[in-house]
Amino acid sequence: MTRLLKYSGWFLGALLLLFSGPILLAATGTQPERNAWQTASRDSAGIAPAAADTHEAIVQVYGARAWSWRGYFAVHTWVATKEEGADHYKVHEVIGWRQHVVSSRPDDPDRHWFGARPELYADIRGEQAKALIPDIYKAVESYPYINEYEAWPGPNSNTFVAWVIRQTPGLNVALPNHAIGKDYLGSRVGAATPGGAGYQLSLGGYVGVLAGVREGVELNILGLSLGVNPLALGIKLPGIGELALRNPNPMPEATP
Repeated sequence: MTRLLKYSGWFLGALLLLFSGPILLAATGTQPERNAWQTASRDSAGIAPAAADTHEAIVQVYGARAWSWRGYFAVHTWVATKEEGADHYKVHEVIGWRQHVVSSRPDDPDRHWFGARPELYADIRGEQAKALIPDIYKAVESYPYINEYEAWPGPNSNTFVAWVIRQTPGLNVALPNHAIGKDYLGSRVGAATPGGAGYQLSLGGYVGVLAGVREGVELNILGLSLGVNPLALGIKLPGIGELALRNPNPMPEATP
């Protein structure tokens, strides 16, 4: 009986740790107020350079808090591309309420996700971006779950972005730990990490472990991840995301 109580205590403690982040976000009202998706902002956040004024090729990866209560747990991510000389961006993402879930269209790359301001995770420009874009298009076209969507544990929008990153040589971008679905590998158990120079094991996205140079170390339990990232000087908390001093992903060099 004592042993049973001890194990039950450990189990309840683990559950409390996993859900502490989402509970804290809900209690503090951190989520942006979005009463109806029809009226929620889809305006540009003004992060990306204007396509018409920028000749060079650009590849960007964004994320924003998911809609409704899901935002306490996860972000929605997408990839944006602009070809060299083009006067517009293309946005590549998965939208769960469509029959064909993959969307690849001209659009503002940095639009609010139904009221939630986007965060720029990675920004690659010039010749490197120009070389990446054809492979990104191929990866978008080859996504294996074009008619499937499950918010948890996947395949979902974050599964799609992780797929595109893995299938594009040289596009090494670490997705945040609260991009639930990024660890969904389908029938596979192991795969390279999206950030490159790392590996992960996952059982259907329900439980797994990840270690990579850009990602650090993550433990995934029921889709919720926690861990540490030495390169970013940060910690990863379920629901809250990564609290870090540095961004380990590629970004433009600051101009003096």
